[in-house]
Amino acid sequence: MSKETTEAFKIDTDILKKAYRLMITAKTMADTYEENKTICSKYVHSTSRGHEAIQLAAAFQLKPYDYAALYYRDDSVLLGIGMQPYELMLQLMAKADDPFSGGRTYYGHPSLRREGFPTIPHQSSATGMQAIPATGMAHAISYMESQGILQEEEKPVVLCSLGDGSVTEGEVAEAFQMAVLKNLPIVYLVQDNDWGISATGKEMRAMDAFEYAAGFKGMERLRVNGSDFAESYEGMRVAFEYARGVRKPVLVHAKCPLLGHHTSGVRREWYRGNNLQEHSVNDPIPKLRQALQEADVTSEEVEWLEQEAIKLVAENYERALAAPSPDPATFDQHEFAPTPVTEELGERRPAGAEKTIMVDAALHAVDDILRTYPEALFYGQDVGGELGGVFREAALLAKKYGDARVFNTPIQEAYIVGSTAGMSAVGAKAIVEIQFADYIWPAMNQLVEELSKSCYLSMGKFPVQSLIRVPIGAYGGGGPYHSGSIESTLLTIRGIKVVYPSNAADMKGLMKAAFLDPNPVVMLEHKGLYWSKVAGTEDAKTVEPDENYILPLGKANVVQYASEEQVRQGNSMTVITYGMGVYWAKTAAKQFMGSVEILDLRTLNPLDFEAVVASVRRHGKALVLTEEPLMNSFAESLAGRIARECFQQLDAPVYTLGAANLPAIALNVELEKMMLPNPDKVAAAMEELLNY
Repeated sequence: MSKETTEAFKIDTDILKKAYRLMITAKTMADTYEENKTICSKYVHSTSRGHEAIQLAAAFQLKPYDYAALYYRDDSVLLGIGMQPYELMLQLMAKADDPFSGGRTYYGHPSLRREGFPTIPHQSSATGMQAIPATGMAHAISYMESQGILQEEEKPVVLCSLGDGSVTEGEVAEAFQMAVLKNLPIVYLVQDNDWGISATGKEMRAMDAFEYAAGFKGMERLRVNGSDFAESYEGMRVAFEYARGVRKPVLVHAKCPLLGHHTSGVRREWYRGNNLQEHSVNDPIPKLRQALQEADVTSEEVEWLEQEAIKLVAENYERALAAPSPDPATFDQHEFAPTPVTEELGERRPAGAEKTIMVDAALHAVDDILRTYPEALFYGQDVGGELGGVFREAALLAKKYGDARVFNTPIQEAYIVGSTAGMSAVGAKAIVEIQFADYIWPAMNQLVEELSKSCYLSMGKFPVQSLIRVPIGAYGGGGPYHSGSIESTLLTIRGIKVVYPSNAADMKGLMKAAFLDPNPVVMLEHKGLYWSKVAGTEDAKTVEPDENYILPLGKANVVQYASEEQVRQGNSMTVITYGMGVYWAKTAAKQFMGSVEILDLRTLNPLDFEAVVASVRRHGKALVLTEEPLMNSFAESLAGRIARECFQQLDAPVYTLGAANLPAIALNVELEKMMLPNPDKVAAAMEELLNY
């Protein structure tokens, strides 16, 4: 970095001095961690060594009203926005006062909501996964500006920081696609040090991120020398100015040396060889020291900056060592944020109201939400435009509320789900749809890593408000890719709620509660119940509740009681079920008048286990009925819990009934019938259980 270069970019000397002090701070922290690796490597960490120049250049552009999604070696970004070494060290050592997670997640994994600082929502380990939530943040900013919800003079920008190796991921392509499609105000900073872990860039990619981004029409691009602070600062200034003013995406590709370990668990001496010396030539610290001297900063002042940084790190390290560890008793706090919906409200059966089918009840619920909450929006494949969803579940909503609020997405399930995390962090409230349950699998990475963990790992700072609608279940020859049941897989994910209504009234009330819940909620909607066309499902069509009706999650409902006489005679049982199972059970129970109670769970997580236990104890015999294959299912798990809790009151084993244990639903309707439960199969199980 020559004097001419510094002057050409017109970098204020005070900025150069600040950057140098923080570079020394970051280096000293890395050195301290290495010198004390017995203590500091108890938990895996990475540092910004070699990347300090570009990271500080980016940090200095961020305003308090901006947003950032960082990756795991961005500790210089955190120093650059004003975080103290002590705060970062608290996370390094998993201490109680770690400001990001209270000791729950790794060093360099921030989640910050603090006055005067940019907002940094929780991210996973951020090896590409952060691109979608970050783009969702920019999407939310753009949406809220279009609706007049954000009217400040300031124009927020999102910084998404990525390692070059992660840009090969498909999810990054989904993020880039939406950024250029929707003209979103986001800066993608790609830090390229030519390494993954032990794999080199030549092994991992056919092109670098700058070349790759050329394929996304509308993505502005810049290359900078990421080891040169002045050039990096000017590049990031231009990028932020463009995103802030033009409100379109821009990618900055910064070539950096990797001078530290990949992580403390994968040490540089294991695999780098002579490469480390080659990278050391581009160490940003000597370059900036030379620039300071050429800017007439005295050697004494440079040394003073160094000594101040070294002293601060030493003091902060000793202070962090002495800081308390988390109270183990707090280990289970913040699984979910508290929901405001705790009781049933509104009129479930208003006078004079007509019956409606489930799909219309869902449509009306979303209509009510969009009308009431301007921050709400609805998107997914084919839900916008003329069609309004393949089941007409969003009919006319796009025309009513406009394409900014109700719109089609590409075939990008990961973006559909993961973007809601970014939406939520900004304050937009997304309702999204996965077109069929069988297509949720590309979204699982985002659902697990970004949505489900955010509240817990951010100590409640960033719960993700997300309502994900998923049509589910087999219905008249849908075949192997449109008929699957997925609830057991979803229920292994902690930190999300799973709802499964069986009738129109429940659909409307639960949809409202799910929207108002500050946590991720997956709403499973059985296609075979949408129109009550399947024989025996007429009761899914109900009187429509009023627009104020809300039904709390986690409350089961007895949809059919056994008679007191049959209960007294010991000739009764309960069926614990949900979705289509309610109607199989209702039809089958007609053969055993007065002997069958049917408990509709309505919500699978949170589960109303108290209602389950009360029903089982009332009758002593229980059948858990599901549409899923039984092996390793939620139904079998629930049966096991019942057996343990109600063992002394049981008069028979807990029965389970579900689909055949096969990998997919066959297309031919006769084969489908053989695989699935039906009223006859349920009746046979009832008879066997009642006669046990």
